[in-house]
Amino acid sequence: MEFAIATAIGVLAGAGVYLLLRARTFDVILGLTLLSYATNLLLFSAGRLAVGLPPVLREGVAHTPANHADPLPQALTLTAIVIAFAMTVVVVVVAMRNHADLRSDHVDGHEPGYSPESEPERTR
Repeated sequence: MEFAIATAIGVLAGAGVYLLLRARTFDVILGLTLLSYATNLLLFSAGRLAVGLPPVLREGVAHTPANHADPLPQALTLTAIVIAFAMTVVVVVVAMRNHADLRSDHVDGHEPGYSPESEPERTR
């Protein structure tokens, strides 16, 4: 199970970095999202991958790490998911505004072979 999680984290991080290096805004946003998924999986796997164990202590069971799951990585992952979703929404809104203002989906705002002098002035 650890190999599967490690492979998933590696694939998500690699795909996220690849998409971050692209020149389109949507690709960069998707890359950041994939990197946040990889980080969430990494945080979640940091709390020992245990199946069927309760996240809290119970009476009559010894208080050892073998008898319960660690709830801290679960709470951190849940918080990270909420924050990542909010930041993704903010970045998408900024990208939409940038696209509306510059008429380009490029990260730097200029398409290859495009010159702003050839386009007529836009009325607001």
